[in-house]
Amino acid sequence: MSEQNWSQHAQLDVDGRGVATLCIRNAKSLNILSTPVVQALTQALESASARADIRVLVLRGEGDKAFVAGADIKEMAAFDQRGAEAFIERLRILCERCRQLRVPVIARIPGWCLGGGLEFALACDLRIAADTANFGMPEVKVGIPSVIYAALMPRLIGKARATWMLLTGEIVDAAQAESFGLVDRVVPLAQLDAEVDRVAALLAGLGPQVVAQQKRMMRQWEDEPLQTSIADSVREFGAAFNTGEPQEFMGKFIQAKQGRDRA
Repeated sequence: MSEQNWSQHAQLDVDGRGVATLCIRNAKSLNILSTPVVQALTQALESASARADIRVLVLRGEGDKAFVAGADIKEMAAFDQRGAEAFIERLRILCERCRQLRVPVIARIPGWCLGGGLEFALACDLRIAADTANFGMPEVKVGIPSVIYAALMPRLIGKARATWMLLTGEIVDAAQAESFGLVDRVVPLAQLDAEVDRVAALLAGLGPQVVAQQKRMMRQWEDEPLQTSIADSVREFGAAFNTGEPQEFMGKFIQAKQGRDRA
């Protein structure tokens, strides 16, 4: 799918700092994940992964009603087993493209974040929400289980909280989501863009190779035994010094400290 085709539902912009914004477009007022939207976003993420100028990616929907309010129920209502599995596999691939992207991904969450939308947000590295946001996994209320990246919830927020959200389908507000650890930060809606931009700029200002290395290691830690992760990290630490970034950033730190000491 060329950019001309996927741009109907996904818009990718990159500024001079290397901060990319991927915006979900023309997906109804609540940024619903239909098959065309899922396919467009997947192709946009693949395009982003090939660009060396991107340091961090902000994922957002159009408007402030929602990040993503879920998958397209009208489309799903007509599925048989084969169609259902094909649809959820496409959504799994989308989330995996996001999760495995070389650069950090920030989810901008101003409003509703439900079902497949919450799974998409869970695939991001950081989740910054407005105090107007609401979160839920209400699939059980429409006769289907929460699947794919819902599996991250117990390890992210604990078994008891994940069990409650997945079995009851009840909604939690932004304050509850922050207390659960479901989101990393909550700010007033009027400050959401400024906070997302601040964090994105912070990440874009770091060494791109060490950030990519750290993200890759964190993904590996999720699957490896603790002792394996610890042992492997020794080699990763040494490998960082082949990039030149420790010498560059440590040198700047030392120079700044010497300047403060002389002042």
